[in-house]
Amino acid sequence: MASRLEQELSCPICCELFRDPVVLTCSHSFCKVCLENWWEVKPLKTCPVCKRRSSRDNPPKNLALKNLVEMFTEEKGQTAPSPQQPECSLHSEKLRLFCLDHQELICLVCRDSRTHKDHRFSPIEEAASDLREQLRRNIKPLQDKLKVLDESRAQFDEAAAHISLQTKQTQTQIRAEFEKLHQFLRDEEESRMKALREEEEQKIQNMKDKMAAMSRDMEALSKTISETEEQLRAADASFLLQYKTAEERLQRCPLVEEPQIKRSDLIDQVKHLGNLGFNIWMNMKKLVQFFPVVLDPNTAGPDLILSEDLTSVRKGEWQKVPENPGRRSDGFVCGSEMFVTGTHSWEVEVGGKVWSVGVFGEVQRGADTKVGVWSICFTDGKYSAFSTTGTVKSLSVKNLQRVRVKLDFGTKTLTFTDLDTNTVLHTVTDSFTWLFPYLCTCDAPLKISPKSITVTE
Repeated sequence: MASRLEQELSCPICCELFRDPVVLTCSHSFCKVCLENWWEVKPLKTCPVCKRRSSRDNPPKNLALKNLVEMFTEEKGQTAPSPQQPECSLHSEKLRLFCLDHQELICLVCRDSRTHKDHRFSPIEEAASDLREQLRRNIKPLQDKLKVLDESRAQFDEAAAHISLQTKQTQTQIRAEFEKLHQFLRDEEESRMKALREEEEQKIQNMKDKMAAMSRDMEALSKTISETEEQLRAADASFLLQYKTAEERLQRCPLVEEPQIKRSDLIDQVKHLGNLGFNIWMNMKKLVQFFPVVLDPNTAGPDLILSEDLTSVRKGEWQKVPENPGRRSDGFVCGSEMFVTGTHSWEVEVGGKVWSVGVFGEVQRGADTKVGVWSICFTDGKYSAFSTTGTVKSLSVKNLQRVRVKLDFGTKTLTFTDLDTNTVLHTVTDSFTWLFPYLCTCDAPLKISPKSITVTE
């Protein structure tokens, strides 16, 4: 059994005493040849022990370790270690040749035996060199694949970080949107509670005014009754002398109409509670908006910045985003919904020096399907209509600010209209199967316009 010192002076790969040792940046040492052979089949130059990646392709020699090995071997009376030459199990001879036909090591006796008659042989060094080269060629596709997978893993790591960032941004925007709705509801509640309090104060004051008038009438009646009752208790002669005065007093105090509580005197609960939720929702229409097209940030080029409500896009600084399918790098962003049937229209506020508004998708022409783009473009100060066939049609329009895009799958038509003049700019008729809206800008923002909301009972 090897001593503890001998184990410390042995290469972790071949388990023999170090031969020409080199040291990695992680402080682990190996025989130079062992490390080179190890790295030949590894796409990444990592330490065989701790797997840490080496910062050097040619690690420096470990002279101190080499001297220790030499001192150790001298003390044991040995020469520098050399690889043990394996022996033939049949003839106990050194294995010096490699049979190319049987792909095995043989000794000189085996070479002359019947088993290897007419076979091809090669020195061990040459055979090892040739087979190493062959193995390198065979392992190259695996190394390339591993490299691709390593790059893909890095992209997935970046995508995971991007997902976390998207989640935080989306949470912030959701909370902000709900806070606007909550604040609207709080304001609406306070407004309705204030109206109820004001009505309460008004109608309670009205009750107090009526009760005060009633109290005055009661006081006058009580006084007249008391004086008349006193007159009734007087002697006959005195009563008769005062009768005419008492009669006139009663005539001056006619019976007042009995007051009644009217329905209008009470709180109008219907006004405050009737269809309360519906009325609040109708008021909320002023706060919320509906957009027929919403942009998908996962299709936006890295040089684009979308608004928080995903209805506007502008050119910005280059951002690090995942290279997922559907994402383009040339200023394009697509709508979130694919249209395959029905009628759809949306309006876009345009501007800037270079922009494009339209759709991309698929058409069916006979047995063939083609993917293309149909759009209105502005570049070099000129407006044009572009189609998937590569044709460009000049448009005689000036200062275009708002474009309506209308898609009708029933008639298979796509229409572009100047909203300010209500002029049709361009019409396309084709066998569309599916289409996505898209916007493209190289500078100024493009914005989807909201549509008005109507309620049908």
